[in-house]
Amino acid sequence: MGLVPSSFAFRFGHESSGAAGEWAFEWKLKRNCSLAPRQLLGFYSVLCGISLAVAAFWWWQGARMVMPFAAIELLAVGVAMLVYARHATDSESIALRDNRLTVEHASGSRLERVEFQPQWVTVEPAVCDGSLVELSGQGRKMAVGRYVRPELRRQLADELRMALRRSGRTTPGRAVNRI
Repeated sequence: MGLVPSSFAFRFGHESSGAAGEWAFEWKLKRNCSLAPRQLLGFYSVLCGISLAVAAFWWWQGARMVMPFAAIELLAVGVAMLVYARHATDSESIALRDNRLTVEHASGSRLERVEFQPQWVTVEPAVCDGSLVELSGQGRKMAVGRYVRPELRRQLADELRMALRRSGRTTPGRAVNRI
């Protein structure tokens, strides 16, 4: 039997248990991207090939200025795609295991990680309804829910509260229900 009642359905996270009876709640929140960085590189390569082929044809026909402008255009598009690819894998990861709530936020090459003791964690909105969900405790804060639509952040907060309550490690009355 799981720790969460069957009437409560998780939308963003899931409960798991290991072979040694170890349980965990996990949430993986990722940016919604159309193309993975590898697909983007393939698209950019094809774009460069076609553009340079057209520019080479016109250069051969005598329009010498087409090639420099094609190179500038491809450089600008390449920079824009590089910025996109750098943040295509941004994510948030929340894990409630044993006696530890671990929250990680990866943005570009930067990783921010905060660990909380579940019995001291409060879950509340950062500013108002639809704002990021703020986890705080022991003098530390971390906002989560960047990759969840604003109208669904309340449900994310409810899931976090439910998991903290069901973990059996929360102090009664500590989970704030303001969202």
